Amino acid sequence: MKNITGEGMKLNLTKTIQIPVVGFGTYLINADEAKNFVFNALQCGYRHVDTAEGYGNETGVGYAIKKAQNELSLKRGELFVTSKVWPGNEAWGQTLKTHELIIQSLDSSLKNLDLDYLDLYLIHAPFAKSKRLEQWNALVELQKQGKVRAIGVSNYNKTHIEEIISAGLPTPDVNQIELHPWTQKSELISYLNDNGIIPIAYSSLAPLAEWRSKEGQESAKTDEMISKGADTNSPFKSLAKKYNVTEAQILLRWGVQKGYPVLPKSTNHERIRLNMDLFSFEIDQGDMSAIEDMDRGDGIAWASGDPSMVT
Repeated sequence: MKNITGEGMKLNLTKTIQIPVVGFGTYLINADEAKNFVFNALQCGYRHVDTAEGYGNETGVGYAIKKAQNELSLKRGELFVTSKVWPGNEAWGQTLKTHELIIQSLDSSLKNLDLDYLDLYLIHAPFAKSKRLEQWNALVELQKQGKVRAIGVSNYNKTHIEEIISAGLPTPDVNQIELHPWTQKSELISYLNDNGIIPIAYSSLAPLAEWRSKEGQESAKTDEMISKGADTNSPFKSLAKKYNVTEAQILLRWGVQKGYPVLPKSTNHERIRLNMDLFSFEIDQGDMSAIEDMDRGDGIAWASGDPSMVT
């Protein structure tokens, strides 16, 4: 596991790059909304923003970053910006991106974000089986060109990463995956740690009753999971009461204590502020051990049930 430094606020991604442990996630936030909510997050102290080509909101994120630079006097070097390239998926009738198309996607993302470089660039999913190594080589080239500082993958399992290593290519710096008490992925995490790959957690708040509860927000959450999340006897409600914080803060603090950068998303000003406040308390070892028993195996976010993710 890479060392967390600066009173827990940053984690050493490489010898020269640090990633803020708490990032602002922007999935399901459209470009117009991103202008306000990302700026709001930056006002609250977030310095890590996560977006993606597939989210369709890079222009809004870029607007908010530029506004923060102008109005909050933030320098580019103080910010950590992540985006992801969509690889294409033949099962969904999409063309798989070639090396050249990956380069074009990065250039498009930089234009949308109005940035000269990204701090982290990820392949969004391992859909493009026949093109995975070609796509990874494109990211390696982009890093050599200085257009991205660090490179990684998202939703990859051990087999996908072994493919990269077996080809003699540089190992990803990170793997962004669904991580929360209901899907702890201990074997994959152990493998990532052994290979110096940082796990970044998305969907940290999935156990909450209100997570993706709006119409059209897909998840694999069962009715039982939803009811347990809303139950007054929910263990996360009890822990929140014990530590005098919110349930979301408990879930996010769990990730931070496990050594994972987390990417909470909210469109509520007070929740945005509270989700950043993860360093004023610590979950004791007994409660951390109890949370380990809550693991349910597979995730419940969009990627978990797609057969294209397996091979």
